[in-house]
Amino acid sequence: MARPVNPQRSAARREAIVLAAAELFGVNGFEQTTTAQIAKAAGISPGGVFYYFEDKRAVFRAIFQRDLPMSKALVAAALDRDDPFDAVLHVVDQLAEDVMNPLAAGLLVELVRQAGRDPELTRVVHENTTIITDGLAVLLRRCQAADLIDSSLEPGEAAQWIQSIIDGAYLNADPDRDPRPMLRRIVRGFLLSGNDGDTHV
Repeated sequence: MARPVNPQRSAARREAIVLAAAELFGVNGFEQTTTAQIAKAAGISPGGVFYYFEDKRAVFRAIFQRDLPMSKALVAAALDRDDPFDAVLHVVDQLAEDVMNPLAAGLLVELVRQAGRDPELTRVVHENTTIITDGLAVLLRRCQAADLIDSSLEPGEAAQWIQSIIDGAYLNADPDRDPRPMLRRIVRGFLLSGNDGDTHV
């Protein structure tokens, strides 16, 4: 008789594999990382990786699939805030939280490299980006309705630019300095440009 599956144990094993893989991919790159290395770092047998994931690409995708529920929760919490401008800056802070993680830049570079080779990865990234930009766009519309930011900005386009600014920090920011104060300053200046009713200087 087969042993019953323990959902908690399975989830913990998957998480261990994903976290171990993220570190290896961030340091060594996708192509140079083997499933045997992932298994060793996760403390399981090499065959264990394939029990939970179809292949190495599925492991790589799982790193970014983890972002989906977190992004949904972040946007939901931001939309519940009373001040939409502060909510936008809160989202910026949260999205840039891992910039100082030494693995972040390497993972982002690998994401760019692999997205064109894996349509499912592209779908995951697009879904996550859409969650964030749609949420920011709602907040920016609320800001405009309250005369808090430049009314000439198109909310959807502005949200995409904010996302791009944050992505740029992951690739270019000094890893020894917290970039969030500068990001807030850049985003604040971008949103308030041309707004005479500024209350958030």
